[in-house]
Amino acid sequence: MTDRKSPGNNLKSLFNGEALRNVFSDRARTNLLKKQEQIAILWLVKRIPSYITSNMLTGIGLFGNVIVSASFILAAYFSRLFLLLGLIGFFISWFGDSLDGRLAYFRNIPRKNYGFTLDITIDWMSIILIGFGYMFYAEGAWILLGYGFVVLYGLEMIIALLRYKITGKYSIDSGKLGPTEVRIVVSLIMIAEVLLPGSLNYSACFVVVVLFFVNIIDTRSLLRVADDIDKQERQEKT
Repeated sequence: MTDRKSPGNNLKSLFNGEALRNVFSDRARTNLLKKQEQIAILWLVKRIPSYITSNMLTGIGLFGNVIVSASFILAAYFSRLFLLLGLIGFFISWFGDSLDGRLAYFRNIPRKNYGFTLDITIDWMSIILIGFGYMFYAEGAWILLGYGFVVLYGLEMIIALLRYKITGKYSIDSGKLGPTEVRIVVSLIMIAEVLLPGSLNYSACFVVVVLFFVNIIDTRSLLRVADDIDKQERQEKT
């Protein structure tokens, strides 16, 4: 039987229905584009062919980041226009990375521990690829920004894991900023570099500085939470 509801009602039903609770039950999101992203993901997972598995989507996401890294390298040796290839890479990365686990939950076949381990591993590899690509493109002391990006983004991942260990709640967002927003920001920076050569280095410097202060804020916040939990446990013992 075909669904005779209007497209608007279908989206509303999809977003508020049981599918929403099932697909996103394992993590809380706070990012700016949360609602729009969840609607898009729910629409997509319903249309992924049955022969496509979560592992395949994880591989697709990693391949997208390979394209981003390659766009920097090609731009360094041939033309800055190759940076625009990175935009396609980021979309492919978002598609695979955002849908792999969500597809498993939608099909009611999640592998929570396996998926968590695989996601963290692939995310770390992806950050290294992007930082490596930028280091090929940059010149002189600017190369250090690629190293700084990898270290600081990696630290943010560690903070997320520590938060999960301490609170039992796992979040991939830092306030209103999540992986999707980061991809969009970096994509805009790459477009700006094509239009304004040399701007990428200053933008990368800004991103690294922001990551540095975000890490400090998140670390202090987590330390306060950990201290409160320790105090509560001591009170319970006494």
